[in-house]
Amino acid sequence: MLKKTKGVVLSAIRYKESSIIVRIFSRELGLKSYIINGVRTQGAKSKAALYQPMTLLDLVVYEKEGAGLQRISEAKIDYAYQLIPFDFVRSGILMFMAEVCSKTLYENYQNEWLFDFLKSSLKQLDQKNIDIKHFPLVFLIQEANYLGFGPEIASDYLEESRTLPFSPEELPLVHEYLEKLIEEGFLCDFKAGIQIRRKLLDYLLNFFSEQLDNSSPWKSMAILRQLMA
Repeated sequence: MLKKTKGVVLSAIRYKESSIIVRIFSRELGLKSYIINGVRTQGAKSKAALYQPMTLLDLVVYEKEGAGLQRISEAKIDYAYQLIPFDFVRSGILMFMAEVCSKTLYENYQNEWLFDFLKSSLKQLDQKNIDIKHFPLVFLIQEANYLGFGPEIASDYLEESRTLPFSPEELPLVHEYLEKLIEEGFLCDFKAGIQIRRKLLDYLLNFFSEQLDNSSPWKSMAILRQLMA
């Protein structure tokens, strides 16, 4: 059965000589794996470019119940990024978002509200008026809400995790910063300082790992730290 949907690419891996297997989180169908044939042949580069991580797509897919790998009938760009491809920091954040989504979403998981949030977040990352140094923190806080394990207030965040890397002197500032991130979202312009931002990012990632019961390292963190110094 053919179905139309919007989707965001999470990852793509090589398969045999000329194919790839792509994981796409779509609004109506959830997270599915699709096999794309012939995209690694000479002259197919434009087709392969559609399946870069976090690309927003307009899709027509074959939906076959019980099938492990699905197939795509039509795919085209739903939103073309204007800033992200030419900005190393934004590109690094994009890869970070891809890793977070890949760790938090599982096969066949479907959540229209989460998809709408993810699409809106990607579009905001592509805007000039966003203070991107707060972006990874806001993204984690808001995604936790959509996944159902995000505390509603700052004090609860600081009581949820088993590890607390902040000194007693830092805690009031961290609490205020968290409040601003929760209240203002991507428009937050709070002056926290790089050390507090780094510690809070580490803290939130530990919080995610505990909630997801997944202790594997966050591979994009080393690059993100360098870009956001």
